[in-house]
Amino acid sequence: MPIAVDIDVMLARRKMSVGELAERVGITPANLAVLKNGRAKAVRFATLAALCEVLECQPGDLLRWETENETETEAETEDASNS
Repeated sequence: MPIAVDIDVMLARRKMSVGELAERVGITPANLAVLKNGRAKAVRFATLAALCEVLECQPGDLLRWETENETETEAETEDASNS
């Protein structure tokens, strides 16, 4: 998917766990994991706003567009590292 999700980057910068973020945003850790790992098909603006509020960031800090080639290269790199 050409939209990449960088929630993990912001979590590391804020030294916050997935569980803590999920609790503070008001979503389940499982739903946050789906979003964080780029498997979500959509995100509600209310959820995005809550994420930005808790992480003290802008939507562009969490979401970015990349070309299909970048997406394929990242997927290949991830598959190789999981082997």
